[in-house]
Amino acid sequence: MQREKSGRDGADVGRLFTTAAAIAPALVAAAHIVPAGTWLSGPRRAWLPTLAGIGNSDHVALTFDDGPDPCSTPVFLAALEELAVRATFFVLGEQVLRHRRLTHDIVRRGHELAVHGWTHNRPWWPAPVREARQLARTARAVAEVSGVAPTWYRPPYGVLTGDRLLAARHIGLRPVLWTAWGRDWTAHATAESVVATVLRDLWGGGTVVLHDTDRHAAPGCWHAALAALPSLVDACRAAGLTVGPLGEHGVGGRSARSGGAGRQA
Repeated sequence: MQREKSGRDGADVGRLFTTAAAIAPALVAAAHIVPAGTWLSGPRRAWLPTLAGIGNSDHVALTFDDGPDPCSTPVFLAALEELAVRATFFVLGEQVLRHRRLTHDIVRRGHELAVHGWTHNRPWWPAPVREARQLARTARAVAEVSGVAPTWYRPPYGVLTGDRLLAARHIGLRPVLWTAWGRDWTAHATAESVVATVLRDLWGGGTVVLHDTDRHAAPGCWHAALAALPSLVDACRAAGLTVGPLGEHGVGGRSARSGGAGRQA
């Protein structure tokens, strides 16, 4: 009788381990991919205003991804200087080290640097150790070249997986995505389409994402974003909104508002 009971107990334990082994990969996958659902702008703006980059209702944060690029970033810097606007540049670590002087010039002109990752890769599989190392490496590169430790982190494609979120938190970076984009990475983008697409979703307190390079987009598409800048800035100023970097945006501050609060550009 005792042997039968022991046999049943052993079988139960075996089934338990088998079930756990089957469930574990699913749990790991869920922990990896569920946070990436924040890529959806509607839920993000409604439920996670800080992650969406919603700040002070009289301000719009202007941000650029994927650089620096010696072919196009200097042109954006010149345009921003002419418009008297400062912005936040989410840079790639490998590009920072390749173009140290250009990266330093971004800071010298009064703009803010933020972390976009070491490379512009897609997170198909969980890789917490790799993500932690690459984010830390990028943050060190930004601090080394600019003399200022970065505050913000935006993952490539806006896909904030669980391992990327943990890595950012571990090294003290604040994840932030956007409330409005210009779809300026497409081959058919024009200045007019970029302006229309941004303004459709832009309110006071919003964060705009554009791209100062075509390294990970359609060749030459950065011309559309560049040509759209004057109209975007004029529209914001006409609505009584100040355009500037995330560091002056009040993300998560008491005056930050969510959803459609504030004036529309």
